[in-house]
Amino acid sequence: MCTTLLPPAQWAQMEFALAELGDRRRTHRLVNIATRLAQNPGGTLPQALPDWSELKAAYRFFSQPRNGYEQIQGAHWQRTRNQCRQPGEYLLIEDTTTLDYSARPAREELGIIGDGRGRGLLLHSTLAVQVQSWNLEQRPEGIALGLAGQQCHCRSSWPQRPQAERRSQRPWRARESQRWAAVLELMGRPPSGSQWIYIADREADFYEPIQRCQRQGIDFVIRACQDRRLARPAGHLKAVLAQAPLLGQMPVAVRARPGQSARTASVQVRAMELRLDGPWRPGGWQPDFAANAVEVREVDAPPGVEALHWILLTSLPCGRWAQVQRIIGRYTARWWVEEYHKALKSGVGVEDSRMERAYRLESLVAVLAVVAVRLLNAKLLAQACADQPVRPEVFGPEALAILAERFGKPSEGWTHRSALVAVARLGGFLARKHDGSPGWQTIWRGWQRLMWMCEGLESLQLK
Repeated sequence: MCTTLLPPAQWAQMEFALAELGDRRRTHRLVNIATRLAQNPGGTLPQALPDWSELKAAYRFFSQPRNGYEQIQGAHWQRTRNQCRQPGEYLLIEDTTTLDYSARPAREELGIIGDGRGRGLLLHSTLAVQVQSWNLEQRPEGIALGLAGQQCHCRSSWPQRPQAERRSQRPWRARESQRWAAVLELMGRPPSGSQWIYIADREADFYEPIQRCQRQGIDFVIRACQDRRLARPAGHLKAVLAQAPLLGQMPVAVRARPGQSARTASVQVRAMELRLDGPWRPGGWQPDFAANAVEVREVDAPPGVEALHWILLTSLPCGRWAQVQRIIGRYTARWWVEEYHKALKSGVGVEDSRMERAYRLESLVAVLAVVAVRLLNAKLLAQACADQPVRPEVFGPEALAILAERFGKPSEGWTHRSALVAVARLGGFLARKHDGSPGWQTIWRGWQRLMWMCEGLESLQLK
């Protein structure tokens, strides 16, 4: 069940009521805090909890070290994993982001980030998305079910390789890369009728994530970083793949980057079956493993713009052109986890908190990270289920009435797209013909104002 459009209190009950915190009173407090943060996002507790008694209770809650990250999010993880066991196709999209608190009171207790001068947290997320449909460009449309897992930790020191370390000694020491695909071991194998596909960028291009996928019966699409040695055919990945026959040409949407606007790239595509050499690990050489490789190379890139070039390793079949197109489409869906990070930072303001202790900050992040999924889904629903009607009993009849009074009821009735645009207009989105889709800040600002209006209407009705 998608909980995104539920009223805040009902949503918080669904996500946190089963959290095992050792005391039902603490669980009740967590549900109340999550409700307030969903109603009044912004990352700071005084904004969300203007009543002093509630604010004081929230500070007491986050001052309990036993209310750890896993305890707060554990019930949400389990609910998400259970939903992934229903028939359908699910993308498990993984990525890491940094949360910067360099200028905050808790700075001295946090780990180093960036170039080593900043202080903050590392957040490694596995976002579970259910594919709802495919568009004409063979790109998936989906809704976010939630987080299948998330790790939040401090980097105590800048990771350095010992000067005398040999290459053969490297696998013996603990490394940050061990977090990639680790959640798959906890999820088990997908049941019959349910397909799980692990999606990751170049940082996951090493043996263990692929091994974990194969061991659990999970498909994968991982962007290659290393020019791997091949067992068959002989040679190295990049040179051999460049000689593969050209399958076709297709457009690929490229997201905006600093200094570069979003664009559509025309790419040539090659694909072939490979067998890659297994690496050495403690205990000996690992067995060779089979994978398909897809090369995506841009032609006629605009002047001054780096041409798009991806090599994707995958377990999915590449026998037909449509299958290869969908592999590329699934990889472009990896941007959804980056959109999730935008929702977390720009939407719910996770970096705005002024908590004075690191463990308190981590507990607050655990709650806001789930609130950010709610925000992300508001946008995904408007894309995947754009023309489907919004159920008034789920979205809230008062909320729809307020939007209708402010902007007028659409002639086709309230759909996911029209409701999202109306909410964004409350946040300052102009909704002109060529304005495109609303951004995170206008969506969440509008949602926040809508919740205030609903709360004010409810207070007036009680008098």
